[in-house]
Amino acid sequence: MKPLVSIALCTFNGQAHLKPQLETLLQQSYSNLEIIVIDDASTDDTYAILLQYAAKYPHFKVYRNERNKGYNRNFEQALQKCSGDLIAICDQDDLWHPKKIEKQVEAIQGHQLIYHDSELIDAQGKSLQLRMSQKFNFYRGTNPAAFLFINCVSGHSIMLKRTVLDKALPFPNSGHYDQWLAFVAASQGSIDYLDEALVYYRQHDSNATDILATKSSRKSAKNKVAPLLSESNWLKTCRVLTGSAYHGLVGQLYQLSASRNRSYCNLQYAGKIWWNRTLLLPILKKNALSKFFYCLRKSWGVPMKRLL
Repeated sequence: MKPLVSIALCTFNGQAHLKPQLETLLQQSYSNLEIIVIDDASTDDTYAILLQYAAKYPHFKVYRNERNKGYNRNFEQALQKCSGDLIAICDQDDLWHPKKIEKQVEAIQGHQLIYHDSELIDAQGKSLQLRMSQKFNFYRGTNPAAFLFINCVSGHSIMLKRTVLDKALPFPNSGHYDQWLAFVAASQGSIDYLDEALVYYRQHDSNATDILATKSSRKSAKNKVAPLLSESNWLKTCRVLTGSAYHGLVGQLYQLSASRNRSYCNLQYAGKIWWNRTLLLPILKKNALSKFFYCLRKSWGVPMKRLL
């Protein structure tokens, strides 16, 4: 018998694009599915739409938060409710290829996580002629350090084995849940990807991730400093999980980042990233010179960011 695949879907004020997405879930060629949906206290008709589908399709299981928890905590909760040995993650506003689940089930094999390419579409569903693989080098392998600074594994593209959740839950306070899942999966075994666009990834003003960098780049001093502090907290969390092959490096990066935060500039931190760029920056789709300046920018500390 085919293994049960749980689809974890989180919603929040998503009525504009929800129905087309739900229809693509129903059109999946893989039949042994359960769909776990948690609505994060929507104030529009999202929850009413979900109830309509749950009443019609027994494999839809719908829950609702009394108060908004945010997408990281909401996905954490949804994953906890999944009962399948394989779990796929779903956003509320994309469109899935009908063989997405079937192809991922066939491809996951001995890997802990399998992901795939995605094609970007606009709010109206028109192709933007851009794929995620044009923005990032997709990574396959067993190196969790590849995900310390950059992530190429979008949540909507993930299928993982339930065993990954043993170490991944609860989600840490720092970082994005999809980057964390990729990091954990690579630390437990191998991850791989399918070189196919199996999701049409919708871009609009409400996206949690600004892939196209269309939102305003003007930031207050507080917003410039916050990513530095978050980066240090993220490295601290990752240091605890990594095995002996990477523990020393991640620990050194955490210490250097904390020192960087207290100073105007810490070139040692930038140098550590540069000299380990093969391990740390395989996802960054840049030439050597661009990677050098990326590392150099990492040296700017909190006092410098406040000045800038």
